[in-house]
Amino acid sequence: MSIWQTQVTLDDLNRRTAGSLLRHLGILYTDIGADYLAGTLPVDARTVQPAGILHGGASVVLAETLGSTAASLVIDNDAFYCVGQAISANHIRAVSGGLVTGRAEPVHLGRRSQVWEIRIVEERRKLVCVARLTMAVLEKAGETLPSS
Repeated sequence: MSIWQTQVTLDDLNRRTAGSLLRHLGILYTDIGADYLAGTLPVDARTVQPAGILHGGASVVLAETLGSTAASLVIDNDAFYCVGQAISANHIRAVSGGLVTGRAEPVHLGRRSQVWEIRIVEERRKLVCVARLTMAVLEKAGETLPSS
C-alpha cells in the first residue's frame, strides 16, 4: 500500500526544480515507490570539494531534498505543510566521480512530525552517506494570502 497522499510523477517533481539549487547541482528525481523516493546527484565540478571528492554538504542537499519532498507528498497539502527541523549525516565513503543515488524511506510518520532515513550510494551500490531528517508537520493558517 502506498504512503503517498499527493500523486505526482517524476516529471512533475523534476519540473519543480527549475531555477533552484537542485537544478544547479544536477539533482534529478529518478524513482518513486510505494514507500520511498529516490534521486541522483552527479559528482562533478559543481559538487566536489577542493580535494576532488564529493562535498559532504552536497550529500546533505541531496538527502534533505529527497526527505523533504517525500514528507510533503505524505500529507494533505491543503491543510498542512512540512518544514525541516534537523538533519544529521554520516559520511562513510569518498567518491570522486560518477553519480550517487539517494533513497528516502520513512522511519516515523506521525501527525506532527516525520523522520526520514536517506541512504546515498555510489554506482557500485557502496554506501556513501546515511542521513536522518526530522520534519515538522504544521497546520496551514486560515488566512488568505494577498494577491499579487
